Amino acid sequence: MQPIIIVLIILVVLVFIALIKTIQVIPQASAAIVERFGRYTRTLNAGLNIVVPFIDSIRNRIDLREQVVPFPPQPVITQDNLVVNIDTVIYYQVTDARAATYEVASYIQAIEQLTVTTLRNIIGGMDLERTLTSREEINAALRGVLDEATGKWGIRVNRVELKAIEPPTSIQDSMEKQMRADRDKRAAILTAEGIRQSQILTAEGEKQSAILRAEGESKAAALRAEGEAQAVRTVFEAIHAGDPDQKLLSYQYLQMLPKIAEGDANKLWIVPSEIGDALKGLSGAFGNLGGGTPGFNTGGNSADGSNGGNGGNGGGAGVVNPRGAAVERREEPPVY
Repeated sequence: MQPIIIVLIILVVLVFIALIKTIQVIPQASAAIVERFGRYTRTLNAGLNIVVPFIDSIRNRIDLREQVVPFPPQPVITQDNLVVNIDTVIYYQVTDARAATYEVASYIQAIEQLTVTTLRNIIGGMDLERTLTSREEINAALRGVLDEATGKWGIRVNRVELKAIEPPTSIQDSMEKQMRADRDKRAAILTAEGIRQSQILTAEGEKQSAILRAEGESKAAALRAEGEAQAVRTVFEAIHAGDPDQKLLSYQYLQMLPKIAEGDANKLWIVPSEIGDALKGLSGAFGNLGGGTPGFNTGGNSADGSNGGNGGNGGGAGVVNPRGAAVERREEPPVY
């Protein structure tokens, strides 16, 4: 009985192992390569799959999701013979599990080496400045070459990114100095532009202020002149409205004579000839009053050039020439 039990146990174990090998569960977004006696048979997709135990075997399980692989920095020489270190990141996806298994031994290593060689070819035709400013161009060129080369491997390269481009330390220092100089230049230009704009605005303000001031002065002068003209018209109208006679005008003129004579510098007066006619009415009256009154020459010049007549003697000198001649003012002592 014991040998039979042992055989049964062995048979149960073999059946269990066979069932395990027969039923294969493949996760989503994965694939498995099945070989029969070392030869490719089929590709198992996601889900429950049945294989022949002890005859079919699973060669490789491949993840079909997009993969991200960063590559270490690689030294690359530019066209101007400068060595730069470039870090790259590859985004790829397996589209054919069979080709990825049998067409290349290690597609990860193959992609890395292809990336390095292609990057050196591309950077070798660019100088440092273009390399630093042409990342999109380099990415597009890398992706085109890698996608074409990896297509037969069952790999699709979705994106290639340059993570970092590190020039030599001396070049970095020179670039920083150049950048600092450019910023100082831009700052100086902006400062000069600000000063220029400020001066222009100040000049415009002063110009506008001067124009407004001149307009104000012009209007003020016009208003002042208009006021004076109005005052003259008012006085003229008042005089004519009062209908003054000749005696009143003569009396008003005599009141103005002391004001005209004020000051030591007034040695010569210009008296209009029309004043003589106005003073004729008062000359006789002042002549009858006797001494102490000024004398007036109301006649013309004699044949010998002397005055026609003098007024009475008084404290002042003769002051009026009815012909409009210049009359000299003299200081004489009063007669007692």
